[in-house]
Amino acid sequence: MFRDYSISKKLTWMNMLVSGAALLLACGAFIAYDVISIRDGMVYNLSMQAQIVGFNSTSALLFNDPHSAENTLSGLKAWPNIVSAGINTLDGRAFATYQRGQSSQTPAMPPILAGQVETYRFNRSEVVLVRRIVFQDKPTGIVYIQSDLEGLKVRVAQYLGVAAAVLVSSLLAVVLISPVFRRAIGEPIVHLAGIARIVSRDKDYSVRAKPIGNRDELSVLVDDFNGMLSQIQERDTALQQAHDELEQRVEERTKELATTNKELEAFSYSVSHDLRAPLRSIDGFSQALLEDYSDKLDSAGRDHLERVRRAAQRMSVLIDDMLNLSRVTRSVMRREKLDLSAVAKSIAADLQEAEPGRRVEFVIESDLMAVGDSQLLRAAMENLLRNSWKYTSAHPCARIEFGKSQQNGKHPFFVRDDGAGFDPRYSDRLFGAFQRLHTATEFPGTGVGLATVQRIIHRHGGEIWAEGAVEKGATFYFTL
Repeated sequence: MFRDYSISKKLTWMNMLVSGAALLLACGAFIAYDVISIRDGMVYNLSMQAQIVGFNSTSALLFNDPHSAENTLSGLKAWPNIVSAGINTLDGRAFATYQRGQSSQTPAMPPILAGQVETYRFNRSEVVLVRRIVFQDKPTGIVYIQSDLEGLKVRVAQYLGVAAAVLVSSLLAVVLISPVFRRAIGEPIVHLAGIARIVSRDKDYSVRAKPIGNRDELSVLVDDFNGMLSQIQERDTALQQAHDELEQRVEERTKELATTNKELEAFSYSVSHDLRAPLRSIDGFSQALLEDYSDKLDSAGRDHLERVRRAAQRMSVLIDDMLNLSRVTRSVMRREKLDLSAVAKSIAADLQEAEPGRRVEFVIESDLMAVGDSQLLRAAMENLLRNSWKYTSAHPCARIEFGKSQQNGKHPFFVRDDGAGFDPRYSDRLFGAFQRLHTATEFPGTGVGLATVQRIIHRHGGEIWAEGAVEKGATFYFTL
């Protein structure tokens, strides 16, 4: 198609089309003008001949001498274009006629209107002129002359031949001259397109288009294109430098993180082994004192030893929570499809089995599926459901729900209870490590569970938030 042609071909075709259209219009105008001129000339000649015939036939009409009128009409033999002629009386009766060849058919004559001396009519192959014969200002008859249009047709054919020859010659000249325009216009654009193709393919912004000597629009285009490449090259260089610096920083940070992880692992090992042993000793020896020397201790001494044991056990639980929080951050995730409804039902069964005397209704929506690390998500669900179980313990009857809702275009999972709730003003402290909104005497715990849940949800690319009120329960929403 034309739009898929190269710019050189387009320029050549445009030149040919414009030149050809201009020549066709010019030739058409000249031929139309010449045809009109020839027709006017034919009408003028026929009118003069009709006047001569009418003048010479006046006496024949007056004295009713058709033979004399026919002799006058026979003088039209000298004009090869005249096919027939005739003289009629005023009542339309044929008085004298002239025919070239064997045709005896009288042509259809145009009517002469009142006040007209003569009239004419052109048909496809002939022209007929009709004129009144007037003597002493009185009409005495009518003369008509019929002429063919062969001369006009030959003239038009000659003009068409000349026009075709001029058109062909002009188009050939355009084809021969168009390379000059291609070099002046097409080649710079083709060169510019080639440079753009190289830049796009190789991402090499150092190449430049060849400048043009003149100062036309193409020269401005090439200069601006080269300027754009210079700016892109500068930005690309700066971007590459920033990229290299970022890679170096990432490598440094990676090394620092690796070192930090090793230190955390060493710390975890130290906590797991070096701190547990003294705690076990404190707890064990305190228990031994209570069992072996209970009769030698008064009630205050036994109470002190019980407090020492509880503090040691609490410290052991706190160490376990710290280690679990650390493992959540460092563990490798293995994503798989998981039925959260089944997980919630399993945890609910364990809770009810551990405390069968509590009246707690679990409402768990079925077939809630998620994709994530099964161990981490189970840990998150266990923390949330145990949290609800714990904070509904002060109520004789409780209700704990797990399901899925819709909020602001999102579809979060939720765990809801009707327990102690919390003050919304302090909701920002819920997910902080070792942050508690209730005292240990009200509800036991270390304040690490919700922090662990938040880190698990964040590792899955999700969000977690909470809504609640004092003694009106709490709802924890999370997305994955």
